[in-house]
Amino acid sequence: MNAAIKNTRRTMTAGEAMIESAMANGVDTLFGIPGAQIYPLFDGIHKQGLNLIVPRHEQSAAYMAMGYAKSTGKTGTFTVVPGPGILNTTAALCTAMGNCSPVVGLTGQVPSSFLGRGRGHLHELKDQAGTLKSIIKDAFSIQQAKDTAAVMNQAYQTARSGRPGPVTVEMCWDTMATESEFESLTLSPVDDALPEINPDALKSATEMIAGARRPMIMCGAGALHASEEVTALAELLNAPVTAFRSGRGVVAEDHPLGLSAVAARQLWDDCDLLIGIGSRLEMPYLRWGNYMTYERKPSSGPKLIRIDIDPEQMSIFEPDVGIVGDSAQACRILHDLLLDKMSPDESRLDEIARAKALARAALQGVQPQMAYLDVIRQVLPRDGFYVPELSQMGFTSWVGGLPVLKPRTYVEGGYQGTLGYGFPTALGVKVANPDKAVVSVSGDGGFMFGVQELMTAAEFNIGLVSIVVNNRSYGNVRRDQQMGFGSRFSGSELKTPDFVKLAESFGVRSHRVKSPQTLKPVLEKCIELNQPCLIEIQSERGLESSPWPFIHPQGRLAVE
Repeated sequence: MNAAIKNTRRTMTAGEAMIESAMANGVDTLFGIPGAQIYPLFDGIHKQGLNLIVPRHEQSAAYMAMGYAKSTGKTGTFTVVPGPGILNTTAALCTAMGNCSPVVGLTGQVPSSFLGRGRGHLHELKDQAGTLKSIIKDAFSIQQAKDTAAVMNQAYQTARSGRPGPVTVEMCWDTMATESEFESLTLSPVDDALPEINPDALKSATEMIAGARRPMIMCGAGALHASEEVTALAELLNAPVTAFRSGRGVVAEDHPLGLSAVAARQLWDDCDLLIGIGSRLEMPYLRWGNYMTYERKPSSGPKLIRIDIDPEQMSIFEPDVGIVGDSAQACRILHDLLLDKMSPDESRLDEIARAKALARAALQGVQPQMAYLDVIRQVLPRDGFYVPELSQMGFTSWVGGLPVLKPRTYVEGGYQGTLGYGFPTALGVKVANPDKAVVSVSGDGGFMFGVQELMTAAEFNIGLVSIVVNNRSYGNVRRDQQMGFGSRFSGSELKTPDFVKLAESFGVRSHRVKSPQTLKPVLEKCIELNQPCLIEIQSERGLESSPWPFIHPQGRLAVE
C-alpha cells in the first residue's frame, strides 16, 4: 500500500504537512475544533478539501474518531488545541485504549522557546506528552518541521499495528506555522509484517485442542478481522463461540455455533478447554468468577489457550498455552494442523441449541428492555450498526438482548465503562458508514453528556437515529441505592428536558413513543429517511428489570 515517492518539492507550513501526511496514511475524514495553536493545520484541511466534521465539544471529536475507527477498522483522526483541549478528549482516549481502537489525535504546543519553562503560556501543561502517555499507547512530538512526515507515519503505524490503540502527535505553535520546503509527502515504507508465531506454542495448542471434548471459543476486539478464520476453526471443532462486548458478531449469533454470554454460561461448567482469541476474557474469569480479586492465572475452570498479538497479555493473565500473533493467521494455521486430527461432534449442536433457547427465554424476563431490543433487532438491517450506552438497555444488550450478526456492528466502549460515550461515538460510526443504518440507544443521563452534538448532527446531516430512554434517573445507580442503601437516593434522580422540543430546536426530527409497538413504525421511518432523528422513549422511573443477574450470574439458569 506504500505510495511511490515523487521528487517534487513544495513550500508549505508544517501544519499543512501534517495534513498531507495524514492523507498519505489514508485519512479521508477529520473530526476537530480549531484554535490558535493549530490554525496552520486547519488551513491545510481547507486547502486539501478534507472532509471536516466540527463537533461542539472536544471530547466528542475523539469519540467520533473512535466510532469511525471501531466500525471500519481504519484509523480515526481528530484534532484539538493543546492543554485543556487535548485534556477534554482523555475520557474518549482511555475508552479507545480500552476497546483497542486505532485513533490519532493531532494537537499543538506552546511556542518552542517556552517548552518546559513553566512560564504560563496559553494552554501550557507541565508535560503534555508525558500526561498522555500515561493514558494511551504513545504520544509523539514533532521537534522540527523536516521530521513531520516521518513522525506522522510512525504515529499512524503505532496506532494500527499490534494491539491497536490511540496515539497523539503534538507540534509547537511556531514550528507548525513556519513555512518550509517539503518533498512530496507520500507514505514512507513501514514494517507491517506480522509477528512470527512460535511453532512450539502451535504444536502444544494443537495437541490440547485435539484432546478436548467440549471446547469453547471466546472472542474479543482482536478477532474482529478474523471472522472467516474463527468460523472455520469453530466449525471444525463444533465449538460454541461467544463474546462479551467487542468480539460479538465475529461468528454471527444466529449461526448454530454463535451464542450470547447467557447461553455460553450454560455450557461453561462442562467446558474442558477455552480458546480466547484477541480477548481479555473478562466474562468468564471476572464476571462469572471473582470480580474483586486479581488472579494472574486461572485457579479453576478449563484449560486455557490464548491467542493475542500483544505479548504482555500472556503475563497479565497467564494461559496454559499462549500464542502470540495475529488471530486470523493463528486460527488458519491451527485449522490446517487439526484438519486430519478432528471430526466435529454433531451432538454438540443440539446442546448449543438448547442453551441458546434457554438463554433467550430467560432474557425475556428483563422488561421492558427486551421488548424494545426485539423491535430494534427486527427493524435494524443485518449490516446495520447498534451503539449502546451505559444504560439499562445497554447492559441488557451486553449479554445477548440484541443478537449481533456481523463483526464491528456492535460498537461498545469496553471495560472503561465511560458514561456518555454512546451518542458522539455513534455519530462517528454514521460518518464512516453513511449508507448503513446506525442506531444509538442512550439513557437520559448519558445522553445529556453530549446533547450539544445534536447541532453537529443537524449541521452535517449525519443520519443517525438516536433513541433516548427517559426514565429521569441514572437508572443503575438508583437501583443500587434502592437495593443496597435503603432507597436513600442520592444524586440518582434527575430532572430532564423535553427531548422532543430540544431536538427540534436543533433542527433534528423528533418523536416520542411509549411502547415497543409504537417504536417500530417510527424507527422504520427514521432509518428510511437517513437523516438526523431523535426518538424519546418515555419510561417510568425504576420500571426496568435488572439485567445484572445475567452479567454476574451465580451459576447456570434453572431449567423448569
